[in-house]
This record gives sequence, C-alpha cells and structure tokens, in this order.
Amino acid sequence: MSGSWVHRWPSPLVEGRLVRRYERFLAEVKVGRETVKAHCVNPGRMEGLVVPGARVYLSAAASAARALRFTWELIELDGRLVGANTGLPNTLVRAVLEGRLVGGFDDVSAVRPEQPFDHGHRADFRLDTARGAHWVEVKNCHLVYPDGLGYFPDSASERARQHVEALARRVKAGERATVVFTLQRDDGKGVRPSALHAPDFANAVWRAARAGVVFRALAFAPSLEGVQLLGEVPVDTARYDGRRLEGWSRALDEASGWVRKDGRVAGRSVVDAGR
Repeated sequence: MSGSWVHRWPSPLVEGRLVRRYERFLAEVKVGRETVKAHCVNPGRMEGLVVPGARVYLSAAASAARALRFTWELIELDGRLVGANTGLPNTLVRAVLEGRLVGGFDDVSAVRPEQPFDHGHRADFRLDTARGAHWVEVKNCHLVYPDGLGYFPDSASERARQHVEALARRVKAGERATVVFTLQRDDGKGVRPSALHAPDFANAVWRAARAGVVFRALAFAPSLEGVQLLGEVPVDTARYDGRRLEGWSRALDEASGWVRKDGRVAGRSVVDAGR
C-alpha cells in the first residue's frame, strides 16, 4: 500500500534483537555484539509486542548528553513493522492536520499543541476555526485482533477515560471535539474501544459518541524510511461484550508486559497511566 509521507526518520534506524522489556520504560536490545539500553516510550502492556528475539529498530538520540542513546521505534512481527513508540502519534497527527490530508478539518486556521482546557485537562491539540475551538485528543493503537480490528487501550487507562469525559463536556458547552486513534500498522480495518481491557473507558466512549464527540481513526504504515498515512478507517462506537476478546488476549500474555524490579512480570493488571 502507498500513501502520503507524514514522518521521516532524521537518521537511519538501528537494527537489533529484543532481549527484554523491563521496569516499564526500558528495553534491552542486542545490536551486533553489544547489548544496549533503549527508552521504551509506551506506558501500557504492549500486548503482543514484547517478543524476545524479535527484530526491532531503534532511533539514535540527537544529543550525546541524553541518558539513553536509543529509543525503541519499531518491531517486526510476522514480516510486518509495527510502531512501538506512543510519543510519535502526536507528530503524525499534527502533520495530517497541518497538511489537511484528511477531510473534516478544512476550516482550521491554526493547530496549537498541548492546550489546557476543562479544569486541569490538556488536549493534544486545539484547532482554531471560524466556528471556535475544536479540541483534538490522540490515542495510539497497536493491537489488532484476528477480527481485523484495532483495540485501544491494551491496559486500564483512567487518564484516557478522563480525557474523553472532558471532551464530552466541551461538546455539551457548544464546542467541537474529536478523538483520533492512530493505528501504527497497516493491517487494521477499523478501531474499537477495548471493553475487555478498559471497560470504564469503553463506556465513556459510548456515552461521548452519543453526546456528539467525533471518533476517527487513521491507519499508518511504518517503514525504515519513515511513516506514511494510508488513510482513514472506521471507529466502531457500538456497545459489545468485551468478554468475547478474552481468548485472543490470553493468547498474547507471554508477549506482553515487562519485567519488574522484583523479577516478576507485570501482566494483565497493568494500569496504563498514559496514552
């Protein structure tokens, strides 16, 4: 598949093999004969992505003064590259918004990142439009199940629920709000809130959709050159029974979580405090 380039890696990525993910935000990667430590920019369970021995790709730090030399960007699973960095989607969505690469944002005069709103919350973007503020929240999705749908999040996320509820309040106050899910892989045909991993978040999405919050999803294709926008895929905001996902999730238990300081693996009870 081909699409529009929205991000290019500033320098070639470094290939290695994943040794382990540990203490949540760290990963050990075998690069040649050396084992290096890389920043894992992902607060969640990373369901299905923690595969020791898998080929991974790291970006090198721009500054030699940074504590960690590398950041884990991609992992190869069954020949497919999947984005592992939850900090990247904001960059991708900003490029989409500023480039007007998808419909629905044609009236935007300015894209303002990290804007406070609604009593202590901070939106990923505030769009200035002729009709007033349009609030945009970005959510990263890497998990695709055998039904072809991406599911977010892969861990309980109180922060994500609060964001959605805050956006619903802005809509009720007469403003516009959109949640943009980003699929950092090319095989998802749509996105759903995960009623298995985060039922409170899923309920918040279902309520917010009825209140007028718009939910959209963008599919991206990561590569060793950069990231391309493939296009928009639908978001399913209809209620469903999350227990139907249990078997698929259990099958990925051994490729999820991280090794804690006490040597145990953080598993299905992970609470994702971030994106």
